[in-house]
Amino acid sequence: MDDLTYREVGATRKGPLPSGYRHLHYRTYLGPVDFNEAAEAVMTFAMHRESGERVEASAPRAVVGATVTSQLRVGPLSVTAPCRVVWVEESDNLAGFGYGTLPGHPARGEESFVVTRDDDGVWFSVTSFSVPARWFMAAAGPVAPMLQASYARLRARALRRLL
Repeated sequence: MDDLTYREVGATRKGPLPSGYRHLHYRTYLGPVDFNEAAEAVMTFAMHRESGERVEASAPRAVVGATVTSQLRVGPLSVTAPCRVVWVEESDNLAGFGYGTLPGHPARGEESFVVTRDDDGVWFSVTSFSVPARWFMAAAGPVAPMLQASYARLRARALRRLL
C-alpha cells in the first residue's frame, strides 16, 4: 500500500482521527431494516453505485488491498477518485470498510462506511479525514466540508433505497 497518498492508514477504524485534516463524522438511523442486506449493500459497493457513481472495483466486495475507482459526473464535468481498501470488518453486528486515497484522487485521506446493529435497529456511519489534493478541491475552500457532509447524506439515502 505504498502508493496511498497519506500516512495515517486505518485511522477511520479505531481513531483518533489525525490532526491537520478536515474531519467528518456522520451517523444516521436506517430503522428496523435487515442488517445483512444493509451490510451487503455497503460491502459490495452497491450503495456507492446507487448514489449515482460509476464504480470500478478490483474485487466484487470490499477486501483489504482492493482498488475502487469512483467516477462522479456533475453536468459536463467528471471527477475520478481512485482509492484502496485499507481495512475491512464484518461481525454479527458490524460491517464496513475504510479506503484511502491514491494518486489522482481530488483529496488526500481516508473514508469509512459502516453499518451497525443494536437493540433499536440499524445505523449507518461515514467517517473521514481529508485535505485537498487537487486545485479544484482547494478552490472549494470552506464549501468543501459542506459538500462532503452532503455526499454522506446522499449515500445514506441511496442505502435506504436499496433496503
